[in-house]
Amino acid sequence: MSTADNSWFDPRIESVSEDSFEDSHEMVRQWQGFMTARLLLGLVLFALQSSLYVTGTSHSQTLVAICAAYFASTVASKLLVRPRPLGQSFNLVWGALVGVDLLAFSALQLLQDGNSVNYTPLFALPILLASVLGSLRLALGTAAGITVLLLSGALWSYLKSSGDATSYFAQSALSGMGYFAIALLSNQLSTRLANEGQRARKSHLAAAIQRQVNELVIESLSDGVLIVDGWGCVRAANPAARQLLGSHRAMHAVVFDLRDEDGWYPLLHLTRMSTETGRSHEENVTISHGDQGPMRLHVRTRLAAPRGAAGDNLCVLFLQDQRELEARLRTEKLAGMGRLSTAVAHEIRNPLAAIAQANALLDEDIKDPALKKLTLMVSQNAKRLEKIVNDILNVARVQPQDQAQQTGTVELGTTAQRICNDWATQSTCRQRLNVQLADAHVHVRFDTEHLRRILVNLLDNACRYASDQADAIQVHARVVDKEHTTLSVWSDGAPMDQSVERHLFEPFFSSDSRSSGLGLYICRELCEGHDAAIIYQRNFRKTHGKSTEGNEFVITFKRSPPHGVFSTVNRVATPWHMHPN
Repeated sequence: MSTADNSWFDPRIESVSEDSFEDSHEMVRQWQGFMTARLLLGLVLFALQSSLYVTGTSHSQTLVAICAAYFASTVASKLLVRPRPLGQSFNLVWGALVGVDLLAFSALQLLQDGNSVNYTPLFALPILLASVLGSLRLALGTAAGITVLLLSGALWSYLKSSGDATSYFAQSALSGMGYFAIALLSNQLSTRLANEGQRARKSHLAAAIQRQVNELVIESLSDGVLIVDGWGCVRAANPAARQLLGSHRAMHAVVFDLRDEDGWYPLLHLTRMSTETGRSHEENVTISHGDQGPMRLHVRTRLAAPRGAAGDNLCVLFLQDQRELEARLRTEKLAGMGRLSTAVAHEIRNPLAAIAQANALLDEDIKDPALKKLTLMVSQNAKRLEKIVNDILNVARVQPQDQAQQTGTVELGTTAQRICNDWATQSTCRQRLNVQLADAHVHVRFDTEHLRRILVNLLDNACRYASDQADAIQVHARVVDKEHTTLSVWSDGAPMDQSVERHLFEPFFSSDSRSSGLGLYICRELCEGHDAAIIYQRNFRKTHGKSTEGNEFVITFKRSPPHGVFSTVNRVATPWHMHPN
């Protein structure tokens, strides 16, 4: 099967049907042309016969009447007859148009009264009309009828004059042969033109559909596409490219120039390199993004036509945000680290179980209260490690989830105060910590150990970046409404870079090379697993009597009645929900 047979836009041309020809613009144009020609011819014939009669050259009122009747019929046919093909054979339309022409021209030729006007060439008009608007059979039949009329006229003239018959019949026969040739050639040419017109219309339709498909695909691309000429004028740009260029002119102007903005110079430089060398280029560039800062792009250029080709030398630029490439790398890294963390978690569970069992056996044999306290510490921390391993397995989507898991409620103020006190005891940031939880004596839906992990992680981050001043780290709670309450951890650290803030809660992303980049990611997943939310913002707090701006992480909890445990949590279970021990 050929390529054309597999194409959506099949270029094969079918035969032109009568209905499609009737509805085509080309047929209507030809029809109007013939009707106008007949109208003008009728007007000329009427004016000619009237002039001959007025000047006394012709004394036949019949000829004037025939021309007047023919002119009236041409006016009526132009105004009343709807454009349509003549068909394959003789019909009423043929009789109304071609038949009237034949009768009128034959009557003029036979009834002329010696003024030696030859009306024979006028028979070409009905033949052309039948050939172009009808079929070959109709055209040849019309030519045959005209030939019979000419031969009949020659016979009539011979009988009247009784001269040499050769001249009469030879002229009629030659004219008839010419009319047959005109009928054949004009029908072939009109059929060829009709097929070419049909082919052109189909090609135009296929090109229009293909252009619309291409435009739709380009408009939907996440990568930017620019079509630039050799002078730097952007002829076309998809929405992604306009967004990446980051300019009001690029967003709203139909056509703009890369020379309009100084920050676009790297793109202009790549365009000129491609058009001058005739080769494609690929490079990482940084363009100015106005008030939004610089934008790092990966740019590939392709020439739309070979160098030296006729017409404009257009260059196509493909723009890709470097953040997208980095996101793909992070996704691949996440997949690898997920497999690694799963394997490590499985390996940790066996020695951890052995440690817990050995500690239990040791606890049975000792009586010293001091040693008992040590085995209790080992037992508590072993249980905590076991819970962390289970959480990692849940994040890695390995452990099956129970959609009807039991979730407890905690008294936020008391629990958060205890966690902050424990953290302050173990860290060196006690002097910098200020805890204000008087407004948080409410119960929220959360697991106590998960809340400890989140709060300790946020406090560790605050301690790492906060100053050494008193009240540099503050923990606040606030009741928002009857259904929500918030817990915030604030520090007076420097503002984060936008590139860091944008990926703050993504896994394995950290501005500190010593960090795994999982802390804030796990905090977010633990919050979402309990129908809570965590956000980052810049906010002001009072320190030493003045307002200081700092980094703040705010957790929004759902409040719950202070009654033990919910039997079933009405929420959509996700792969990130944690199992309590």
